[in-house]
Amino acid sequence: MSGVRDSLSQRGGGAAASVPAISVQNVSVNYGEVRALENVSFTLAEGRVCGLIGMNGSGKSTLFKAITGMLRPDHGTVTINSGTPALARKAGVVGYVPQSEEVDWAFPISVRDVVMMGRYGHMGFSRRPKAADRAAVDEALERVELTALADRQIGQLSGGQKKRAFVARGIAQGATILLLDEPFAGVDKRSEATITTLLRELAAEGATVLVSTHDLNALPRLADEAILLMRTVLLQSTPAEVLKPVNLARAFGLDVSAGGFE
Repeated sequence: MSGVRDSLSQRGGGAAASVPAISVQNVSVNYGEVRALENVSFTLAEGRVCGLIGMNGSGKSTLFKAITGMLRPDHGTVTINSGTPALARKAGVVGYVPQSEEVDWAFPISVRDVVMMGRYGHMGFSRRPKAADRAAVDEALERVELTALADRQIGQLSGGQKKRAFVARGIAQGATILLLDEPFAGVDKRSEATITTLLRELAAEGATVLVSTHDLNALPRLADEAILLMRTVLLQSTPAEVLKPVNLARAFGLDVSAGGFE
């Protein structure tokens, strides 16, 4: 999309860039006496979709919050384009699609207004949209196939439509890094296909996408690579390698002899 291309151009991005888009080094996070993440390390390059795989409680949502700067690790560092998460947020580099449980769907706001929030960083203190802001929102709504529902209250959408609205927010923002926490949970097949296609298109334009998912069968179509997480990174490799039963067993406690993941 034009917003992503412009953002990459402005920061000198591109496939030849040597600095990782996301670098997580020895990150540990504790909730009281509970260790949520332990010495997590990985890097992600521009122009890639990475699937984040792990059972419930493996630390996926905590990892997203550490990358966005919503929480500070007890140990280790996170850098976005060699800078801090705070700087990345200020620059509008990171777009985040949260789990449905984190959103107040009763709040009286339209789909268009949700997507327009992605433009706030471009508006200054007045937050008065200009023609360029409205055009970016219209383009994003069109790409996620929500133009006809733009004036509907956000909570009136289906599960898949809600996810698409938040993807549109990141697109309108011009984010070059998209983090999606379980975007396919409870969505219809049309929305799943639409979101998958959009993420592939954004990566082709140079964006970096990290998406957590429980849909292992769809992983090869979605992602270029995958990270297997169980409070630490067990493996970062191709989807085919991550989906090998011997590797899944390490994260999910599966009985390898039972099969089912050919």
